[in-house]
Amino acid sequence: MESPIRELARRLGENAEAVCRHYLSNGRREGHYWMVGDIENAPGRSLYVRLVGGEGRGAAGKWTDAATGEHGDLIDIIAARCAHANLAETLAEARRFLSLPSSDAGTQGLRPRPRRARTGSAEAAERLWAASKPIAGTLVRAYLAGRALRRGGDWPALRCHPHCYYRRSEEDGPSVKPAYPAMVAAVTDLDGALSGVHRTWLDPDRSTKADVAYPRRAMGYLLGHGVRFGLAGEVMAFGEGIETMLSLREIAPALPLVAGLSAAHLAAIEFPAPLRRLYVARERDEAGRAAFATLAERTAPLGIDILPLDPALDDLNSDLLAMGPSQLAASIAAQMHVADDARMLDAA
Repeated sequence: MESPIRELARRLGENAEAVCRHYLSNGRREGHYWMVGDIENAPGRSLYVRLVGGEGRGAAGKWTDAATGEHGDLIDIIAARCAHANLAETLAEARRFLSLPSSDAGTQGLRPRPRRARTGSAEAAERLWAASKPIAGTLVRAYLAGRALRRGGDWPALRCHPHCYYRRSEEDGPSVKPAYPAMVAAVTDLDGALSGVHRTWLDPDRSTKADVAYPRRAMGYLLGHGVRFGLAGEVMAFGEGIETMLSLREIAPALPLVAGLSAAHLAAIEFPAPLRRLYVARERDEAGRAAFATLAERTAPLGIDILPLDPALDDLNSDLLAMGPSQLAASIAAQMHVADDARMLDAA
């Protein structure tokens, strides 16, 4: 039999948009997600709530804050927004919102559900970055090579941490370890100052992502910032994932790139002053299309041309692996401005 708490979480998920409109009123719907700044209802785009979905981590009502790594369900959001002293108060509020009869059975004296600890501040990000080392000869290099990413030297925006702490989630199995090697990426502002880091935990035996529930997490201050490859210029490309943007670098080494790390943060990346034409490496999903639409709204009054770079598969790294650099270059060339084609592309 379904527990009362799980049943309430499921029912809230069935009414996810109404819950978000009430408790996260400073956000807005974008595609299949409700976007807001954080769990405290600040304006912004860091926290996203799934409005549709099936079961498990992809269920409607599940949310993630891309800036902090926090995640949970709509019961957590109600508890945070109402500042309840115990779980019984939160469940009562959820029943009231759903117009369900009250029930005190099994809820007396329940403590609040523990809030997931924040993954770290900008200061913690600086410490982790300082403790990491260049990727030459490390597992990170082997991982990137396994993704057909071999060009670009040591990529100063990337480092390797040989034993990076991994905070186990409820979705992780008993075999998950407390630490794994990790690719650590520097998140910087327009002036190049470190504001956060992004971690990708790796399997030391297979040079792939570690077999954990959440192999990617960020920490620090991410909004408006990104992982940068190359100096800012008049022509640049923004995208979500690090591997996606490095796939573009394989065929366009002269093109400055910024990885936003999520669709929400991609849409919020700040524009460098010299920027005049922006390519957006879109993911083939609703969130990717929504991020492009938001960037188009932001660039229009600034006179910045914006063009999408769409993959044939789900993202450009999948294209690179399936097609090879020459065919990927041909696909991208067909989508680029004629002035940038010969100047930027080089699939050698």
